[in-house]
Amino acid sequence: MPVEFLGIAATGDGSETNPRTTASFDRDYTLRLARAHEDHGWDRVLFAYGSGAPEPAAAAAFLASHLDRLQILLAHRPNVSYPTFAAKTFATLDRISDGRLTVHFITGGTDHEQQREGDFLTKDQRYARTREYIGIVKKAWTSREPFDHEGPHYRFHDFVSDVFPVQQPRPAVSFGGSSDAAYAAGGAEADIYCLWGEPLARTAEQIERVKEAAQAAGRSDLPRIQVAFRPIIAPTEELAWEKAHRTVAAIRARRENGELAPRRRPAAATPENTGSQRLIEIAEAGERYDRALWTPTAAATGGAGNSNALVGTPETVAQALLDYYDLGVDILSARGYDLLDDAIDFGRYVIPIVREEVAKRDAARAAEAAAAAERAERDRHQLIAVQA
Repeated sequence: MPVEFLGIAATGDGSETNPRTTASFDRDYTLRLARAHEDHGWDRVLFAYGSGAPEPAAAAAFLASHLDRLQILLAHRPNVSYPTFAAKTFATLDRISDGRLTVHFITGGTDHEQQREGDFLTKDQRYARTREYIGIVKKAWTSREPFDHEGPHYRFHDFVSDVFPVQQPRPAVSFGGSSDAAYAAGGAEADIYCLWGEPLARTAEQIERVKEAAQAAGRSDLPRIQVAFRPIIAPTEELAWEKAHRTVAAIRARRENGELAPRRRPAAATPENTGSQRLIEIAEAGERYDRALWTPTAAATGGAGNSNALVGTPETVAQALLDYYDLGVDILSARGYDLLDDAIDFGRYVIPIVREEVAKRDAARAAEAAAAAERAERDRHQLIAVQA
């Protein structure tokens, strides 16, 4: 199966290790970073969502109008707009990008962050709302006739859009989460299910939970699986591990100085979302897993989002990613701590190795399938001859 790479479409140059030197939305930096992804083998970039951050749909439209190939993953929280309005926004953006849009629906992992923009539902209520919201957006994308909706969270009559996506029947829907409610909602609605990087065994368990949820929802297809990491690469293993320890030291220093606090929960608080709880639990159980997974970066941020690292040479990190590909992961999300330089290095040195090895695996599987078909045909002819 083909493999895809997802990077980050940051609108400023700051990260957990480096204070921002640009404006929060810097046109030149946004375009420069995106071009680095497009020129170095990445497939798409994520426009993330934060309560005080630049509005991602507008930033994505800016990018789409300047680049021709790079695909866009747009994060969206259902609490910030009515679903019919959102559907038109997404369809318009898919038109601007000529069919390069995927929408990532975020239910919201912390009450504090949701309440910053007036969302006071409980977590379970948010998941129910998200599921209803996605259903409405999908229908607005595809229905050429007016329709009504009467649901627990939304009610409207006689809506029909006059703008439809380029992609038919609709753009893909992306979703993430590690709770039972997340599996149920995403298993029912998602085309792509997103996970944070965990050890291989735990990732395999999560993939199985997603499959079970999709089957329980009556689906005949299954969501594609995406897994996210923070790669730390260098020419040698020794240099990579030195870089990894410098990275964690920088994160800890910025957190202790309060530089990371404005965008995250207080340092002493326990994470509310299951995904972050899992990352902390994994970090507490050990620092290193499998071929290259390293957890101190997650521990240093308190399990904040995509934060487990893959550490090593490009060859080591590529082989670690292939281990996840072999589990059934076909979208690999990666974001370094020096956003621009790390995107270039990862594209130059890691992506080609993974693509080459995936091509070899696909060719071997195709050859095995052809051989199996040939044997089956031969056995059929032999059976016919015996019966004759």
